[in-house]
Amino acid sequence: MTAARITPSAPLGLRERKKLKTRIAIREATYRLIEEQGYDATTVEQIAEAAEVSASTVFRYFPSKEDILLTDEYDPLLEEELRARPAGEPIVESLRHVLRHAVGLGFRESPEEVRLRTRLMVEVPAVRSRMLESMSVTGRMLCRVIADRAGRDPGDLEVRVFAMGLIGALTETMAYWAEQGHEDDLGELVNRTMDTLATGFGTGVSGA
Repeated sequence: MTAARITPSAPLGLRERKKLKTRIAIREATYRLIEEQGYDATTVEQIAEAAEVSASTVFRYFPSKEDILLTDEYDPLLEEELRARPAGEPIVESLRHVLRHAVGLGFRESPEEVRLRTRLMVEVPAVRSRMLESMSVTGRMLCRVIADRAGRDPGDLEVRVFAMGLIGALTETMAYWAEQGHEDDLGELVNRTMDTLATGFGTGVSGA
C-alpha cells in the first residue's frame, strides 16, 4: 500500500532507527527534487547528494527510482489492523475501516507526497508499472488475511479473485483521484469503492 508511512508499534533499536532515518531522508529528498524539477530530470545521484548519502546507499535501500516513491512499510500495519478487527465483521467492512484510517493517516503525515505519488502513477508509465508490482505484494498479504477469516486456503480462486480485485479497485481509485486533480475527498472515494465491491455495479446506473 501507499497511503502512509508506518509508525512502528514496538520501539526500534539504534540500528533500525538509523536505517529508518536514512530511508526517510532519501524519500523526502526524492519527492522534493521531483516536485522542483520533474521526474525524468531527477537522477539518483542528485537524490543521494540531497539526502547526504552515497548513490550506492540509495540503491542499497531502494533498487530503483520508482521504488523510492512507492516502497513503504505499510503492509505489516495493514495486516495487523485487519487481524485486530472483530472476527464476525464482514471482510468488506473490516477493509473499509482500515483503508479509511490509512487514508486519513497519510493525509495527516504527508498530503503533498500522497498527491505527487498518485499524479506520477498516472503520468509516468514506469511508476505505474512498478506500483502494480508493489500492490501485488499487498494482494498476497490480503489473500492470507481473508483466507484466515473465511477458513479458506489463500490459494483458493475466490480468495485470490477478491483480494486482487480489491487491489485493482484501489489502484483505479487512486488513478481516478489524480486524474480529477485531487479535488475529491479520497476517503469518500475509497468508501464508494468499497460500496461497489460490496453491492456490485448497481441497477440504477444507465446501461447496467
